[in-house]
Amino acid sequence: MEQDFLRLIYPQWQGGNIASWFPDFEPQKISVGYSLGAELLNFLCPYSSNVKQVPVSFKATERGEKDGILDKVPLCEQIAAALDILRTEGPNKVLTLGGDCSVSVPVFSYLASKSPENTAIIWMDAHPDITLPGDAYNGFHAMALSACLGEGDPDILSLLPGKVLKKNVLTLGVRNFERNEIVKRFNDWGIENIRPAELEKDTVKIEDWLKARNIENVLVHLDLDVLEPSQIQAAVGKDSHGLTIKTVLNCISAISRKANIIGFTIAEPMPRTAILLKEMLNQLPLTHL
Repeated sequence: MEQDFLRLIYPQWQGGNIASWFPDFEPQKISVGYSLGAELLNFLCPYSSNVKQVPVSFKATERGEKDGILDKVPLCEQIAAALDILRTEGPNKVLTLGGDCSVSVPVFSYLASKSPENTAIIWMDAHPDITLPGDAYNGFHAMALSACLGEGDPDILSLLPGKVLKKNVLTLGVRNFERNEIVKRFNDWGIENIRPAELEKDTVKIEDWLKARNIENVLVHLDLDVLEPSQIQAAVGKDSHGLTIKTVLNCISAISRKANIIGFTIAEPMPRTAILLKEMLNQLPLTHL
């Protein structure tokens, strides 16, 4: 059953290894907090008539590494489940609400498989997300862009129907490359990045990049940590000197002027206040009043 548009709620949390970054929260609660973020994004977005949700395991006490990837087994199962939904629904355009950054992987792979030569990824993020299994950090959300480009774990890649060419990838707002090997890989793969200070001036470079490659379709990944945390703190990451909300909107407008946005992901929401409030409500006798 082919649909033109699908909203995919993807409350995946297993891609993140984030508990140590939030010492004031219980590890299980902050890890699974991604799922609450996905639900809130769906609540806040405008109404959509075609909404599906990827089934996600919440067994947070059974986490383990395999082949250099934390929680590889449930991640593979959830990627397969997402692809089953996509193949059944057959959408031409998908809005994905995550969840950690790796929710883009099956969706972008599915959409890119339709026309890989003239499809681009524009990855808006404070980090490049091009780590690989065996790197210092084992969270799959940091390997998400790599997987979209056909790089990474062979079991995961075997599930994916398509990939985007490395020459057709642009990152916006990356300001924390984390380690030297990431910088080298970024340069070796020929990925270009437009830094926040440049984008705050104008978005001409985005349009020029799309025009030079004759790109028709774009997959946009918006990690909320690309935003300036002093203006809004809605993500897991909070690297300073990010993009303002206005600049993010300007970037999306610039992309729309030059190409069709066929995939859009909003990822890495971490509603700290909502998690605390939910925990308080769970401890009140609200079901017995």
